[in-house]
Amino acid sequence: MKKDTLLLGSHVDMNKKNGFLVGAFKQAQNEKANTFMFFAGPPQSTMRTDINEVKIEEFAQLCQENNIDRDDLLVHAPYLINLANPVKPDTVSFSIEFLKKEITRVLAMGVSLIVLHPGASVGGDRNVALTTLAHSLDLVLDDFQGTKIRIALETMSGKGTEVCTNFDDFKTVFGLLKHKDKVGVCFDICHLSDSGYDVKNDFDGVLAEFDAKVGLDKLWATHLNDSKNERGAKKDRHENIGHGYVGFDAMVKIVHHEQMRGIPIVLETPYIGTFCPYRDEIEMLRTKIFKNLKPEEEITANTV
Repeated sequence: MKKDTLLLGSHVDMNKKNGFLVGAFKQAQNEKANTFMFFAGPPQSTMRTDINEVKIEEFAQLCQENNIDRDDLLVHAPYLINLANPVKPDTVSFSIEFLKKEITRVLAMGVSLIVLHPGASVGGDRNVALTTLAHSLDLVLDDFQGTKIRIALETMSGKGTEVCTNFDDFKTVFGLLKHKDKVGVCFDICHLSDSGYDVKNDFDGVLAEFDAKVGLDKLWATHLNDSKNERGAKKDRHENIGHGYVGFDAMVKIVHHEQMRGIPIVLETPYIGTFCPYRDEIEMLRTKIFKNLKPEEEITANTV
């Protein structure tokens, strides 16, 4: 994809029921997406389908035929991983080894970017947790020099003892890393708002602070979610586009911001009952025309 391309998609299903990678691709195509994200296996389990059964060759052919660059796709790392845990070395060791296996799996699929929750201090010292995270990332990436893999650490909402809830945390981690070239950041708009950043009224200011502390060249992906909570709530509850406290106008500005060009932007918004909103939300964001997807419900914050 060219750098000036708007890359917009959603989180799709990659599992046996959905036809593995082929089904994930077709789901994204049905949603009129030109990027997407998926889990390489169950997010809360170490169980994995044999890599030879997930239809990699068919997936590669579909991407080529439809001008989808697999370098523009995302895999979300499992939730089981906590590379920052400063009080349980066994958890960190497990996380390092599991992430190595997951990266090997992702590379076999031809995808190069994996989004990772940075982890939590679980009651331990926060600074030690950040140091542990950086060291753990380096231990993982020691095994993948010469590959295309990149890890984007997700911005977190501030719930519980999460780390990387502010740009200073990221600055600390990047300052400690050996393999700086292989680690970047994934903005989550709901998380940024919930952690206190004013993405609704001052996204340019948020970008300026990120650039000063981390560097805009490290912004590699974005999760686009509205929030059920007011700014600074630290709760992490995603809302559908235009139905939350960030609001539709702000979401449109973010999606079409010149800094977002060429950066994969994926929706993780909730289903509305059994209805998947992604196709409608992608259309709304591309056309800049709001469509109320909850006709019998009030919009959370009257922000449209």
